[in-house]
Amino acid sequence: MSIEVVDVRPHERFAGVYVAKFEDGSERLATRNLTPGRRVYGERLIKWRDVEYREWNPYRSKLAAAILNGLKEMPIAEGSHILYLGAASGTTPSHVSDIVGERGLIYSVEFSPRVFREFMEKLVDQGRKNVVPILGDARFPYQYAHYIKGVDVVYIDIAQPAQAKILADNADYFLKKGGHVMLVIKAMSIDVTKEPSETFKQEINVLKERGYEILDTVHLEPYDVAHAMVIARRV
Repeated sequence: MSIEVVDVRPHERFAGVYVAKFEDGSERLATRNLTPGRRVYGERLIKWRDVEYREWNPYRSKLAAAILNGLKEMPIAEGSHILYLGAASGTTPSHVSDIVGERGLIYSVEFSPRVFREFMEKLVDQGRKNVVPILGDARFPYQYAHYIKGVDVVYIDIAQPAQAKILADNADYFLKKGGHVMLVIKAMSIDVTKEPSETFKQEINVLKERGYEILDTVHLEPYDVAHAMVIARRV
């Protein structure tokens, strides 16, 4: 038996993010569905006052996990232009698509052809016109530079060593003056022999050395072990 929604309210800090409350007292993050009636990853669709929202699962999306863990800075907003590195099958990009809306744009880079096809089926083929899919390797931003104009945010979520370096290299190409970067650090993808806290410091120091001011750092447990989200701004 499904649990009925009893309220949907805007998130207290982040425009475009909502909190849905259910009759059992539980609350879930949500975004307003840009393509009503369509799901991306099996998420619950929530109808409230003639508007459809999509439940945002923090166990499937590191950005949702960061928000629930007290993220203070979230530079993605309506109308933002985003470069998203490591789009995978589209879970988080779909919610970013909801947030930036029809005036926004997401350049979504994915390396794996198989996963890229799944991304296309779930997002592009279902009518998300603010998503620009790019099959490419984030380590080599010059390969897709001709597709992308300046962006407000560069977001990276890839299982590679040198994650902060790859982020900064892409930002050198595409980030507008005063823009932000969002780094998901996957400690075990960088060095399994180090404590995650040491890896977090290492990657944060790379950003500082490349000219970024660190605005916020949030660990993602219990949703993702040995992961952290870093928000920074070029100074």
